[in-house]
Amino acid sequence: MAAYFRNLPFQTLLLLGAGLAMFVPAVVGLSLGLHATARDFFYVGLMVVMGAFLIGFASQQQGRRPSARSHLATVFLAYLWLPVVLAWPMDQAVGNTRFINVYLDMASALTTTGAEVFDPARLDPAVHLWRGLVGWMGGLLIWVTAFAILAPLNLGGYEVTSEASIQGQVSKARGQMRAADASDRLMKQAQRLTPIYVGLTIVLALSMMAVGEEPMVAAIHAMSTLATSGISPVGGLEARPAGMMGEVLILVFFVFALSRRTYASGIGRELRQRLTKDREIRLALFAGIVLSTLLFARHWVGALEVDELADGRAAFEALWGAVFTVFSFLTTTGFVSDDWGAAREWSGLEAPGLLLVGLVLMGGGVATTAGGVKLLRVYALYKHGARELGKLIYPNSVAGAGRLGRRIRREGAYIAWIVFMLFTMTIAAVMVALSLTGLSFEEALILAIATLTTTGPLAGVAGGAPVDFFALSDAAKLICAAAMIVGRIETLVLIALFNPGFWRD
Repeated sequence: MAAYFRNLPFQTLLLLGAGLAMFVPAVVGLSLGLHATARDFFYVGLMVVMGAFLIGFASQQQGRRPSARSHLATVFLAYLWLPVVLAWPMDQAVGNTRFINVYLDMASALTTTGAEVFDPARLDPAVHLWRGLVGWMGGLLIWVTAFAILAPLNLGGYEVTSEASIQGQVSKARGQMRAADASDRLMKQAQRLTPIYVGLTIVLALSMMAVGEEPMVAAIHAMSTLATSGISPVGGLEARPAGMMGEVLILVFFVFALSRRTYASGIGRELRQRLTKDREIRLALFAGIVLSTLLFARHWVGALEVDELADGRAAFEALWGAVFTVFSFLTTTGFVSDDWGAAREWSGLEAPGLLLVGLVLMGGGVATTAGGVKLLRVYALYKHGARELGKLIYPNSVAGAGRLGRRIRREGAYIAWIVFMLFTMTIAAVMVALSLTGLSFEEALILAIATLTTTGPLAGVAGGAPVDFFALSDAAKLICAAAMIVGRIETLVLIALFNPGFWRD
């Protein structure tokens, strides 16, 4: 039996995992008395598991082991067909809806976009759990594939610092990774990262329950935080029993979306030193603190007439609302603080959509569940710009920071600029496509950025009025689903997939 699972193709493993996951909402639905929903998930899950086993038996022949490139193509194709399988039981459970709506919702969850397609009041708790679980599994898929597939190919942000792998023992480890079989790397990384991912989720869920949150809501919010999907069964964090303490706990766990070092480097005496020197964490802290301070300080510049907010409690609520929401969108999670309204009133900004758009465009760390351009690429562009400005003043100066620093400022910044330009061109293409479906410029812009950065909740808070995914035309829904997949995979990876030179030995 062990040899059977070891020889299963990657896409069959994904299908088997999807089928087994369907039993979770089936059990929960049965315990809550939702017999029809439990029956839908159980029957569909049973058929999917049986189909996966049959496909597995049919693919047990010995042949050439798949490469990392073939696994990369498999991941891309999985984002196309896997939402169809995941949407099957949800389509039966929701009822009275078209399949394209459920497919968009599952594509949104799997890519950790978290777009709200259905009104939360329309779905029962078991279906809400299924949406959160799919988003959580999508986050785990990103963790595993980033280390097992993207890292050896120098994609997904690793290309910025790829030359650092030739120094000392790091070079040896990376060389072994390149020589190892792609399937073995997937299995090894899954065994290493899954306990960490599950453990962090359980700790956050139990902590939120301890401060007064409902068990089901705490579990889904914990899964959404680790996956940065922003999925919520109650429409967000507003007026929740956990209150500010629940938001504090979620804010602490945002750190795992800022840098891969927070969960991939182990726990030791050097962990704190590594984190304090991490470029992505330092840039994220700088951006979050500066923007929150500017929002808070704007009260004395542009909102002097607001006298009723001049007390200390209101000031603290406004500051906290700004801090939490800024870091939430910087990690592309999209949770909005219960005090965000107070922060907006304090700052005098009625719709600070441009600020949130800029945050999600920066995104989180490399090899995390966050979307966007990624902090490491933004850091490379910043270092290159700072170096060029320095050379204008001191043309003969020699920059420090060693070989890695030079790599980031030169080749790393060059590649980061290419990725940034590809990203902006993709935004423009998606905007044009959405405009052709009848959407306004503002709606097309917000939807394009929300889908490509995998930050679905941005559509509800960035503009003057929320953009309803359910009310979109069928063409617009398909465009949004495609944009979510492109945003999750990244344009550079797609170009590599369709480049013939990439497949040559």
